[in-house]
Formats: sequence, C-alpha cells, structure tokens
Amino acid sequence: MPTLDIAGDARRIIDVVKNGGIALVPQHTGYAMCGASMEPLRKIFDTKQRGGHKRNAMAADLETQRDMMTLGKREQEMVEAIVLDYDLPLGVIGPFRAGHPLLLKLGDDALKASSAGGTIGNLLNAGPLHRELTRLSREELVPLFGSSANISGTGSRFRLEDVQPELHQIADIKIDHGLCRYHMYGRSGTLINFQTMQVIRFGACYDLIADVLKRWFRVELPRDPGMAALPSGHVNEFALQNVA
Repeated sequence: MPTLDIAGDARRIIDVVKNGGIALVPQHTGYAMCGASMEPLRKIFDTKQRGGHKRNAMAADLETQRDMMTLGKREQEMVEAIVLDYDLPLGVIGPFRAGHPLLLKLGDDALKASSAGGTIGNLLNAGPLHRELTRLSREELVPLFGSSANISGTGSRFRLEDVQPELHQIADIKIDHGLCRYHMYGRSGTLINFQTMQVIRFGACYDLIADVLKRWFRVELPRDPGMAALPSGHVNEFALQNVA
C-alpha cells in the first residue's frame, strides 16, 4: 500500500491554486510556495520579504518547457540530456513565447514579475508530485509560479516543520512529504541560463549536471564555489534571479 497519495495531493493543490489560493508543497529540491496569479504571488513575495530584483519561477514539465521556450536545438538537447537521460532536477532559464497559453492565463503583471531580460525560468523534474502537478498545470491551464518556502536570506527548507510560521499562515494548503531528497546539498535547484550558459545558481545536483554537459557537449561550467563561499545572507531560493 503506497504511503503517499501523489495524485490526490496534486489534485488538491491544483484546485486550491486555480481558485486563487497559495500552496506550500514539497519538491526534491526543497519546499516551495506557489500561486497562479498576481495576488497570491504578491502575498508570497511580501511575506518572504524578497528583494525587488528577484523573480518568480515556474514549475513545468518538459513538454511545457519545449513549447514555451525558444532555445536553440543544441541547448534544448542539453536540457533533455540532463532531465531525461540522467533524471536530474534542473532550473532552465531561457527566452520564451509571451503568447503561450499558460503565460496568457498568468496575466501581464505577474509575467513581468516572473521574467527578466526576455527570459523566464522553468523548474523541471523535481519529483513525482512535481511531475503530476505540472501535468495538471499543462492540461488544465493553471500556471504554477512561486519561490522557495523560506524568508529571504535564511536558506532553503527541506522539512515542512522547518518552514517559518509566517509562510505557514498564508498557505491555503500544505503538503508534508517529509525530508526532501536532495537536502544534503543544502541549496535549492541549480539554475542555468541556457541562452548564455551562465550559471545563475549553484544548487542541488550541480556536480552531476556539470558532468553531463562536459561529457556529452564539451561545455565546461565553472567550479562550484561551495557553501563556504556564499556571502552572508545569501538567498538559496527556488525563484529566478533578475538576469537582465
């Protein structure tokens, strides 16, 4: 008998979010907050005390990412090697089609708060719940945007009980799947701008992702500086940084 109700949890989350609510959800790379329009996203932003240069990111499956982003053939092959062949979580930043149905549903103000320099961020392959949520998101046109479930500058949270009370208070639904798979990295997912091949955030599975790109595409990413090199107050967040 399964211990997790993935399909049921995803259904409950989507129903809350599509009605304007906020969800606090687990992913393999940490707990996150998400909403589907400007009002809940602003509430998350304000409660987290985020800096104005930060951007929301979108939970997506590979089918949505292919359709939404306009990456070159080689860059898309890199994304798919990491996500499909090696089954790794990845934050993809790239140029996008503003007319994509999910972005039209999101609205202009929320899109502005979730894009920078003509790029948008998609978080791919972050676990079974993420997979089911992003399928429902695509099929029912419910955009899932947000950021990590932590007060800015305090680091990612890998257990529901470690998320600050202020964020618990604004969540209309909370899902507890225990300790997140990639907690040992101490950071949210790796973010790479595939238009420029710039590493925006050194995060979970960065060592494995860098190895894939070097082995198969002869792309050598910079060495991970490690947690000790991060400045005081560094924000380990699920959200896309402003790369304009």
